[in-house]
Amino acid sequence: MAQGTFSRRQFAKRFSAAMGAAVMAPEITKSLAALAAPRLPEGAEGDWIQLNANENPYGPSPKAVEAITHSESMASRYPDELEGRLIAAIAKLHGVEKSNVMLGCGSGEILRVADSAFLDAGKKAVVAEPTFEAVLAFARVMRAEPVKVPLTADHRHDLRAMLAASGSNAGLIYLCNPNNPTGTIVTREELADFFSRAPQHAIVLVDEAYYHFVEDKRYASAFEWFGKVPNLVIARTFSKIYGMAGMRLGYAVAAPNLIRAMSQYALWNRANTAVLEAALACLGDEAHIADQRKKINGTREWLCKELEGDGRRYIPSHANFVMVDVGGNVEPLIHKFEEKRILVGRKFPSMGNWLRISVGTPKEMQTFVETLRALAPAQSAKVA
Repeated sequence: MAQGTFSRRQFAKRFSAAMGAAVMAPEITKSLAALAAPRLPEGAEGDWIQLNANENPYGPSPKAVEAITHSESMASRYPDELEGRLIAAIAKLHGVEKSNVMLGCGSGEILRVADSAFLDAGKKAVVAEPTFEAVLAFARVMRAEPVKVPLTADHRHDLRAMLAASGSNAGLIYLCNPNNPTGTIVTREELADFFSRAPQHAIVLVDEAYYHFVEDKRYASAFEWFGKVPNLVIARTFSKIYGMAGMRLGYAVAAPNLIRAMSQYALWNRANTAVLEAALACLGDEAHIADQRKKINGTREWLCKELEGDGRRYIPSHANFVMVDVGGNVEPLIHKFEEKRILVGRKFPSMGNWLRISVGTPKEMQTFVETLRALAPAQSAKVA
């Protein structure tokens, strides 16, 4: 096939996806809006505490801030050269080739293009329930069949059940590790067993947005299996520990054929000069990453001790957020917090009594705990 051309099947798939997106646009917009974190009210002024979107309250590395400041010299030029440098840096970081790496406008774009590349009408998209919902929202554009597999009793991925639900028609299996919103992990042993059983016809997409916060020795990145599992795609982001959620940059690492398949659906020049410069600086600042992990995990541990001291149920987390059982429908409590100028996580329908709290600064978390005690006095309970 000549360069620049594509098959009838590829044309049909793209045309179908485009028409599906047009027809289903209101539904998709509604789906994406439902999974978005609560935002500051329009016209909001003054100090608000934002514990709703799993962001890093400390922001990016000082080296990244300096790089952003100095990026104006390249602002009038397309960032092709910088994209190449960042792809090379990511490849070096993970010990892979540049052809294994693809950038995205946040890891959200990685999920979207993976769905576009690997899902057709009627194909199954298999996910845990609950997990990060964006992959299913994008799958609906492809008219894929969503398959939600409940978590285990200890709020973790039920990998055996997910494999059983996949069958011969699975197009994509999505693992979020650590999982959003529960903060739980799939262990090295469990991943090894899963990969030994995973179907070769389905893409396994492992979302490691919260990888950097994990300190549990039982955990393993999917990179341990990279090169051994040909249908593996790994997604990472600069939004969490790197503190650049507002700048929108993520990436995928996969076999070259999978990268090429996803790249067909990606934007050109999907990253801007400032964020590319910042990302390069972040990757070179390992001390800052260690400092952020220590700060955020330390504050999370403090929060959990306070919750446990109050007799509240919570899910032990390996990420920068914690799920707390509030004993009833969480929605009214979310609105009460907003009245106190505190934004907290949204309601997850399958865990309607649980409130997801992002880890903020120590001062912010102290205010949150005091407000929680005032709004929802604790019931006698234990750690989940």
